[in-house]
Amino acid sequence: MVKPGRPGAAKGKKGPLKGTGGLGRRSLEGKGPTPKAEDRSWHVAGKRKAAKDRLDAAQERFGKRPASGSRPAGGRASTKRKDSDSEIVNGRNSVLEALRTGVPATTLYVASRVEFDDRVKEALSIATKKGLPILEIMRPEMDRLCGEGSVHQGIALAVPPYEYKHPMDLLDYVEGRGDTALFVALDGITDPRNLGAIIRSTAAFGGHGIIVPQRRSVGVTAAAWKTSAGAAARMPVAMAANLTQTIVAFKERGVFVLGLDGDGEMDLPGLAIADQPLLIVVGSEGKGLSRLVAEKCDALVSIPIGAATESLNAGIATSITMYEIAMLRAKRR
Repeated sequence: MVKPGRPGAAKGKKGPLKGTGGLGRRSLEGKGPTPKAEDRSWHVAGKRKAAKDRLDAAQERFGKRPASGSRPAGGRASTKRKDSDSEIVNGRNSVLEALRTGVPATTLYVASRVEFDDRVKEALSIATKKGLPILEIMRPEMDRLCGEGSVHQGIALAVPPYEYKHPMDLLDYVEGRGDTALFVALDGITDPRNLGAIIRSTAAFGGHGIIVPQRRSVGVTAAAWKTSAGAAARMPVAMAANLTQTIVAFKERGVFVLGLDGDGEMDLPGLAIADQPLLIVVGSEGKGLSRLVAEKCDALVSIPIGAATESLNAGIATSITMYEIAMLRAKRR
């Protein structure tokens, strides 16, 4: 006859079954309360909070911190990326253009035994007149300074982080001069070489500025400076806290917003509104324009290309578009 035991006792045996010895007790305790949505970096609310924190930090640096609970008003101050380290601009054209346009550089680096052509001589002359420190360093040290694989041509310039304009300030300036606005906005461009090429094309064909969104976008880095061949020193770049809101603000000021899209309903050649104030929006080569940005555009414009080619690089597409608009404007004058 088996005596009744406590729960868990085996029939015909005395005492409890063999257990875990408390090893499973920790797993039963759980991992604590679930974090708030805004504290989870992968959650939409968390991403939104992180973006707001970045914007608040940028506004605070320039005395434009928004009041608690209010939406940022997008003040007129220039903005900087959060990086505090200097950028290294390298290459003879890039360095010379930066010095010519008065970029507030901190140090000019010259590699030992560098070949002194006219660009190097002029760069040294400008730096000397401005009292800019000039350091001669060995070529291996120059390689480390500029980054592996960088074609620095024996000269480099240390500059502070890029100061971005406000998009509406650029528009105010252009309209104040009586010019017909021509801007380029980037949607999802993350390659600095694409940005550099777009800056160069915009400067070459009469554009007035570039607009980049604050999130998910490339900034004006040393690689962008290099690809722009110095054009970044004279072509202003503005940062938009929200690209779609900036597009709406430009439209309210009478600017036509055209998005580049392979399936656009309007062809670029002979663009009828080329002589009107324009904002050209360029998307990434892979994804193109985002849905919200495309919906805010007044029209989508396509560049006719051969059937064998799926799409154009963002920099090339911008160059073709800016050239066509420049030629049409010249004819209609």
